[in-house]
Amino acid sequence: MGKPEPDLMQLRVVRAERIAEDIQRFELARTDGAKLPAFTPGAHIRVVLPGGSGPEGRIRRYSLCNAPHEDDRYEIAVKREAGGLGGSRALVDDTRAGDVLPVLPPRNDFELKGNPVSYVFIAGGIGITPIRSMMRHLLHSGGKPFKLHYLCRSPASAAFREELATPALKGRVVIHYDQGDPERSLDLWPALEKPKGAHLYCCGPRPMMEAVRDMTGHWSRAAVHFEDFGAGKAAHAVDDQPFCVRLARRGETVSIPADQSILETLRAHGCVIASSCESGTCGSCRLAYLAGEPDHRDLVLSDEERAREIIVCVSRARSPELTLDL
Repeated sequence: MGKPEPDLMQLRVVRAERIAEDIQRFELARTDGAKLPAFTPGAHIRVVLPGGSGPEGRIRRYSLCNAPHEDDRYEIAVKREAGGLGGSRALVDDTRAGDVLPVLPPRNDFELKGNPVSYVFIAGGIGITPIRSMMRHLLHSGGKPFKLHYLCRSPASAAFREELATPALKGRVVIHYDQGDPERSLDLWPALEKPKGAHLYCCGPRPMMEAVRDMTGHWSRAAVHFEDFGAGKAAHAVDDQPFCVRLARRGETVSIPADQSILETLRAHGCVIASSCESGTCGSCRLAYLAGEPDHRDLVLSDEERAREIIVCVSRARSPELTLDL
């Protein structure tokens, strides 16, 4: 057995309830009654699930959906993904009140930053979870005004639907149902056309986030924030091919396998590269490139930045070789 994480907590499931179609909410508390580590809006916890490879099993990220002042518990909402890797099915199908889950303390790659005039929130499906934490925090603290655009397939699939219709949120929330028809998608341009000093926080399916990124090219990059739970869904595709990365300053060439990211491979090669989200949404692992054609898969870089930089946790190369300033 490997050595356990020193800050691994044993949290008891105090409550488990279905809040929407295929979505289960869990309330977690310390088994020893001790105080939970504090968190900030947009934070996530990492839940260790049994049955995976390695002594620590499978680790999955779940955004905390309650507000930081509700410090007696952590709340997460998990969507059961029938075609996923099994983590969500294990939680939704097999986890009940009274069960104990190993959990790593909160981290935040999606925090509220700066001092904007207001906030624009865009959530798709289960992407409402970190946004709910932010809204509850702003309501509790008397913070800046905000507007939520929540995109769902149907009323049955909308998490926290009744809560979002309460008087406290009147005029602050727009819920749109498209019934799974792309032709019925909400036109977000009116909400994004004029930044007006706002900061935008967007969480949900990657196609939705890519569409939002395309519509916010005229916004300051510092004002646009994305979260995709670190799933790295864009990092690998079935038709990915291996390629080479030449490290200009080190005078070395490294082969990048089809099923590994540039970041993973270079770290294994001994390179020290900063990172945080490892899903192409925070920009911590950006590196300059000098030659070759990148396959950009991030949600961070502007078109101008993409001409000289690459996010190595998710992006790859279209050319046989890519030269990095490393």
